[in-house]
Amino acid sequence: MRAVMVMFDTLNRHMLPPYGCDWTHAPNFTRLAERTVTFDNCYVGSMPCMPARREMHTGRYNFLHRSWGPLEPFDDSMPEILSENGIYTHLSTDHQHYFEDGGATYHTRYDSWEFHRGQEGDAWIGQVADPVEPENINRTFSSSLRPRRQGDRRRNGDTGRQDWINRAFLDSEEKQPQAKTFAAGLEFIRRNHQEDDWFLQVETFDPHEPFFTQQKYKDLYPHEYNGKLFDWPSYRKVEETEEEVQHLRYEYAALLSMCDEYLGKVLDLMDEYSLWDDTMLIVCTDHGFLLGEHDWWAKIVPPFYNEVAHTPLFIWDPRSKVAGARREQLAQIIDLPATLLEYFGVERPLDMEGIPLGEVIKSDAPTRDAVLFGVHGGHVNITDGRYVYMRGPVDPSYNQPLFNYTLMPNHMRGRFGVEELQDIQLAESFSFTKGCRTMKIASKQVFDSPPRYTMLFDLESDPGQENPIDSAAEEARLSARMAELMLANNAPPEQFERLGLAVPETV
Repeated sequence: MRAVMVMFDTLNRHMLPPYGCDWTHAPNFTRLAERTVTFDNCYVGSMPCMPARREMHTGRYNFLHRSWGPLEPFDDSMPEILSENGIYTHLSTDHQHYFEDGGATYHTRYDSWEFHRGQEGDAWIGQVADPVEPENINRTFSSSLRPRRQGDRRRNGDTGRQDWINRAFLDSEEKQPQAKTFAAGLEFIRRNHQEDDWFLQVETFDPHEPFFTQQKYKDLYPHEYNGKLFDWPSYRKVEETEEEVQHLRYEYAALLSMCDEYLGKVLDLMDEYSLWDDTMLIVCTDHGFLLGEHDWWAKIVPPFYNEVAHTPLFIWDPRSKVAGARREQLAQIIDLPATLLEYFGVERPLDMEGIPLGEVIKSDAPTRDAVLFGVHGGHVNITDGRYVYMRGPVDPSYNQPLFNYTLMPNHMRGRFGVEELQDIQLAESFSFTKGCRTMKIASKQVFDSPPRYTMLFDLESDPGQENPIDSAAEEARLSARMAELMLANNAPPEQFERLGLAVPETV
């Protein structure tokens, strides 16, 4: 038995033809849906990149206990568990966050791995002189002006400067990191297609911003635009004209079409080597992205509207061989490690809370009645598939108490500063820390927290989440279920205090 996971970053469900989009050029996603099961109720868990990947390894929520960071010494890792049970694991990726302080323990859980350089602000090409930027760049949009994040040890926190240096070396499609990532993954399949017992993860940072790709993909979306260069929006409210907003959407769509092209190459090899007979295929993402919807750009800073939280998921399971079908059950990233371990016949750790999706794929068997999602220190969100309830803190101006529980105190691109570590405490162990006591560190956000007001949406009557509703009964029901799920995940007491939730006696 074999498995291939193709993981994109920032893949928008609402921009894909299988989910109803009628203007993007993505024929291979349509082809994918015809060969797999399409999940209609998949949601994010912990945001953003590395918190989501910790969930993909451990099958547990990250955001209730800590922010961005590495795998912990007590964490169970799905690829590592597979390897320990005789399943060879390989990662081909261009996701640069794996190789920064805040993600440096993930890729080494695989038997082998390849890294392809140049995405976003990857500290790749060394150049002392500042790059020459295009004269027509709109500095409002330049990532050079993005605020420095806590723990960012780069020169002025300037990923934009590095991005412009890197772009000069990515002047053809075959040089782009996505192309190299897929080429290496395809070569792994060619080299090993006759072997048994392996798991391949092909993971590209695209279509994450900046939305940089070759002209042939831009040509799929002809439009009149006379503004300045704009392919990297800031994380904030929209201040641009409708022309600029639409141009940015076309820039995203062009990169999406490149992703579609390379997805097609994987499907071609599945056909060529008849891998559909005995190879699981998972195509997924960590989260979506706001492209001006709700008058917001990006993620993390705005509330987690469905453009961010409601994600695409496609799975082919060669055991049940169900294709061209849709499934309504709630699913999340925490279910993927459970699904892969169950598929390979490997026992799941007791700490893994995700649900194997084999029976869901086969017959839409029930999974759960609700799921949580969020970012550390932001809203705690819950959905039952119909309602989405976003609960903010009791005191929006205070948003405390809040702590990070970790033995690996790292932010995205830097370690915790000594000033953050002056007053650490030693916490009691959690149910999933295998008896280890962690550091308890007062939390200072790497990202600005989302707006902290509470909102409730009925997706049945308002699928676009344009009009929050006022329903004391639904808010009480969802608040109670939220508290139960938080308790089941061993959330620390101050999370309940921060949100004004009573701690349930039992789950």
